[in-house]
Amino acid sequence: MVLRALLLVSLLLGGAGSALAQNRAAIERQFQTWLRQEVWPQARRAGVSRRTFNTAFDGVTLNWKLPDLVPPGAPVKTPKTQRQAEFGKPGKYFGRGAVDGATATGRQMARRHKSSLTKVERETGVPGRIILAIWGRESAYGRAAIPHDAFQVLATKGFMSTRADYFSAELIAALQIAEAGHVPAHAMKSSWAGALGQPQFMPTNFLQHAVDGDGDGRADIWGSEADTIASIGTYLKRHGWQTGRDWGFEVSVPGSVSCTLEGPDQGRLISDWEAMGITRVSGRPFPEHERSQQGYLLMPAGRYGPAFVVTPNFYVLKDYNMSDLYALFVGHVGDRIQFGVGDFHARWGSVGGLLRSDVAAMQRTLIGQGHDVGGADGLAGYKTRRSIGRWQEAMGQPPTCFPDPAMKAALAR
Repeated sequence: MVLRALLLVSLLLGGAGSALAQNRAAIERQFQTWLRQEVWPQARRAGVSRRTFNTAFDGVTLNWKLPDLVPPGAPVKTPKTQRQAEFGKPGKYFGRGAVDGATATGRQMARRHKSSLTKVERETGVPGRIILAIWGRESAYGRAAIPHDAFQVLATKGFMSTRADYFSAELIAALQIAEAGHVPAHAMKSSWAGALGQPQFMPTNFLQHAVDGDGDGRADIWGSEADTIASIGTYLKRHGWQTGRDWGFEVSVPGSVSCTLEGPDQGRLISDWEAMGITRVSGRPFPEHERSQQGYLLMPAGRYGPAFVVTPNFYVLKDYNMSDLYALFVGHVGDRIQFGVGDFHARWGSVGGLLRSDVAAMQRTLIGQGHDVGGADGLAGYKTRRSIGRWQEAMGQPPTCFPDPAMKAALAR
């Protein structure tokens, strides 16, 4: 950290913009010094051998093409472009190709891996359809390219990113994985964010939750489908999956029920939601064993899209990837794989697409008015959605619980 601070001072004195263009070679040298003087001592204390360390970083240089980098001297800004679907229009996350492809291949995988899925469901209580949907979303059932050198990605982000401390810890965990012999250091491939293998575990999650599903003594989430299935099931079980409960149900929410009631901190018995007039869009009653359990209102596009009553298992799915839309995709595709359900009954409205900087400005205004929006990050999470609804109610407007361009004049100041 001291080394990076010294470089920061020198770049600021020379003018950050021009200095960064002229000093990439200097930053590369600083990176190598950081590996030797800061990363190696931490790795050694974590039980990593010099041989493993040297193999991992042989020929590794900074990857300047990765997103969210903050080179020394560069200011940190809220990005204006949406790099991921959950930052933009909610409906785009459920594109026809993505949903149909994950479903069709998932059904094939259900037949091919019936034995492994049955075994893991018996041991963890997690339905096979849910494991398949996560596997499909994360790596297209192992068919997606995982092209990056994990040590280059994690080291680059540990040295210069918006979450340097987080990625530095993940870098040490990756070295421990290589040291334990789960995969050779030179063969450890990851996503651009450092997520590993077919289930896309971050290294710390691998150390905690990856398991041997095929009995060969290794937890190989890169090449073993049985290990991948078992590891996903183990992860969800250890994060609190409740056996016998569903993930949620699409519902119709009458106008008398405010969208500001959304969120995992405003749960009610499902029978109480039912008494308020919320019904399943299928026309079927809620399962009797669910009616006496807690449920939570979920409206990921506010009044502009499908609505759901979800169970605690939905939030276990969200632990896998902190996105309402991700967890909803997994539950929905899982249901399509096993039960053959169709599309959501309600349509996604043409909302979203705002710049993150605009949403962040709205959030700051709402914070100033005393609302808890969950942080001014430019993302319309449930706390932001319901805060918008409460602001609308205070203004005498019907609550829609989703940011739209018409709000910018009043909130994005």
